[in-house]
Amino acid sequence: MSGETDLIKLYSGRILALAADIPHLERQADPDATVKKRSPLCGSTVTVDLSLRDGRIAAFGQDVKACALGQASASVVGGALIGTTRAQVEAARDQLSAMLKKDGPAPDAPFDGLEVLMPAREYKNRHASIMLVLDATAEAFEKAEQADCA
Repeated sequence: MSGETDLIKLYSGRILALAADIPHLERQADPDATVKKRSPLCGSTVTVDLSLRDGRIAAFGQDVKACALGQASASVVGGALIGTTRAQVEAARDQLSAMLKKDGPAPDAPFDGLEVLMPAREYKNRHASIMLVLDATAEAFEKAEQADCA
């Protein structure tokens, strides 16, 4: 019973509010790159579209089919991405992974809102879903830069 109670606590009001209000749910008509990522463990998927201007994200869209934790992550990240650089996205991805897997601190601003997901550290089967949006965005950023150089 305590495992079930802990899981219920994990889905706090703040996480559920974030999951219900994900920004940039519109897919982009002509993005510089699109990447779809899927968590093999739970089946969650995130597809991101992004467009760059001067080395920064100028436009972003996402399609999120994930649990509430993956949705909350997409909400925080979606609200912080516009104007960020590849280095910031990759740092946030690495910091979020360290927060979940190595008890590290929350990612730096503007992604510091991901601290709401600290209670998910104990639920390793949820980590991949939480990481999807940053994994997909980092890959899309790389893909967009490569296409720009081609």
